[in-house]
Formats: sequence, structure tokens, C-alpha cells
Amino acid sequence: MRTRQQLEDQEDRALAPYAMRSADSAGREHPEPEHEYRTVYQRDRDRIIHCSAFRRLEYKTQVFVNTEGDYYRTRLTHTMEVAQIARTIARTLGLNEDLTEALALVHDLGHAPFGHSGEAALANRMAAHGGFEHNGHGLRVVTYLERRYPTFPGLNLSHETREGMAQHGGHVRKGAAAAIRPGACPLLEAQVADHADRLAYNHHDLDDALTSGILRERDVREVPHVDAAFATVDEASPGMPFQLRVNQVFIRLMNQAVTGLVRESARRLADAAPASVADVRAASAPLAAHDDVGAARQQALHEFLFEHFYSHWRVARTQENAKRYIRAVFDYFADHPRTLPPGARERIATEGLQRAVCDHIAAMTDRQLYDEYRRIILP
Repeated sequence: MRTRQQLEDQEDRALAPYAMRSADSAGREHPEPEHEYRTVYQRDRDRIIHCSAFRRLEYKTQVFVNTEGDYYRTRLTHTMEVAQIARTIARTLGLNEDLTEALALVHDLGHAPFGHSGEAALANRMAAHGGFEHNGHGLRVVTYLERRYPTFPGLNLSHETREGMAQHGGHVRKGAAAAIRPGACPLLEAQVADHADRLAYNHHDLDDALTSGILRERDVREVPHVDAAFATVDEASPGMPFQLRVNQVFIRLMNQAVTGLVRESARRLADAAPASVADVRAASAPLAAHDDVGAARQQALHEFLFEHFYSHWRVARTQENAKRYIRAVFDYFADHPRTLPPGARERIATEGLQRAVCDHIAAMTDRQLYDEYRRIILP
């Protein structure tokens, strides 16, 4: 049997000098005995997968609500795709795969029902009560709201996992990271998880847009590198059915983007030659990055999706309905706190009425929220 100590020794030999080693973790907020045969980040990953907030991602919106079709991405399938991409990149760069995977799996845990539309509705109702932002709420979920252990709240994740959560995306600038190493550059494992998230939603949202029929092939071929991928696939295997062509295009696009990211990151690491995690945190700019061509491609794809897909009338109609549902349910609970379930009602004394209502709604799936709306507004 391999013990935790043997796994840590194996990490020390195999990982690059700038990778985060499990043995060097700053530990947990609430001290616990180390596990016999799992490292600290393996335990983090397992705790994330087994928590209720992770399971609820199956019924939370990515772009399409769950009821619109079984083949569209949900927050859960998106998260799994992010984890796969992140592990591939981490392995290639010599980083800690377990920490990278934990960060990928936890990155969307704080999302409200109906995705960013739900977040906007809750942020509106919480504007005078501390606000709502899904990244900060994810930290609240893992440090306080999940209840799985008798001696402490939350999941008691490692410092590095919580640090990576706080620094996800642009939230270093938005304030979510203020309490955890403010101003520090994220760990490379966190940088990789962040890039994997963007790569996943850019490419897979485009896939869903084509599958749904909202976008047609001629629409997406307005993006030059997407057009080039279609042309290359058609030249290599002419006459394929449409869906098979689309699948081959996305395999090509994803491989192209990940390979470009790995090569540019490796080049930057070779130039900067960080000898430790401290060097990574002290870096003036992230060391995991696309080159100029790759960055321009990802930006062009994101802007295209925002203009033609996320703003499409069919998607916008669902988004506006979602905001209306959440605002109505929030206002009802705020006006009638006796109707909150016991767990949410008990937090009013310590968290305030609005935060207790916000926590309760943010935990819901799309279906739960709509069911509440029907019970309250359409009895």
C-alpha cells in the first residue's frame, strides 16, 4: 500500500520546482489529522465531489436550462470538462494535478440557479446588503454553508484550494481575494484551472449553439480560425455528416488552443525560471498564458459568442424570465421570513434576513427555484 508520505515523496521527485507540493501546504483552517493514504489536495478533491453543492450543479444552467434538452452542457458537465482540460495542462507542465483538479471541480460551486442571470438578479437584491458574486459565494459555501462534519462548518479545504478559488478569473481585482494573499500572483495550478474554464466555455458553448440551431455553420465561420478548422476538416475527410464534422472541428479547435497554451506557458517558464512557488506568487504577470495569436483567437471567439449567442433572443428570453423568477421568490421570502425552511430561518439571527434568503436561493437548482416561483406566484 502506498502511504501519504510515499505519495508526497513521489510528488517531490516528479513535479517541477515551481509546482505546489502537498507536503508544503499551509494546511486547513481547522486542524485535522493527516490521512493515511491521501494527500491534502486529494482529500480536497474528494470533499468537493461528495458535497451537496457539487451534486446540484447537474441541474444548474450553463447557457440552456436543464429542461431544454439532455444533450446541452449543465454546470456539472462543464465542470467535468474543465477538470479534464486542466489536468492535461497541469501534467504537461509538471504541476500538481490533484490541486489543479480540485480547483477545476470547485470553481463554479457558488453559482445561483439560472447561471449568470440568476447571479445578476441576486446581486440586484443584495446591492445594499453586502452584494452577491458567485466566486465569493463559492468560498462561503465551502467555508460555512456546507455541513458535513460535527466539529467545524464547511468542507475545511486547504489554504491553497481556497486561495485559488478567491483568485479565480478577474476576482483578484473584484475583491474576492482580499482576505487570502492580496496582490499575489495565483499559483500556477490556479492559473491553469482558470484557463481551462475559459477554454471549456468558449468552445463548448459554441458547440451547444450549433447543436441547438441558434447558430448555423455559416454564422460561426465568420470567426477566422473556426472557418479554417472547418476547411481543414472538410479537406481531410470530405462528405462527413454535419454533426460528425462539428465534432471534428471542435476536437481540432480545442487541441489547437490547449497546445498553444502549453507551449507559450512552457516558454515563459523557461524564460522566468521560477525556482519555487514563492517565485510564482511574486511574478509580475501570470506565467501560464496564450501567445498573442492564441489570446486573440480566444478573445474573438468570446466576443462572437457574446454578440451572436448569449445575446440571442431565445437565450435572452430565458435569462429575463430567470431574473423575474428569482426576484419574485427573493421578495416573497424577505417579506414572509416565516416561510423559509428551518435551516435558512435560523441563520437570520447571525447573518441578517437578506443574506439568509440569498443563501437559500443560491443553493437551489433551476428546477427548485421555478417550483418555488410557481408555488408562490401561481398557487
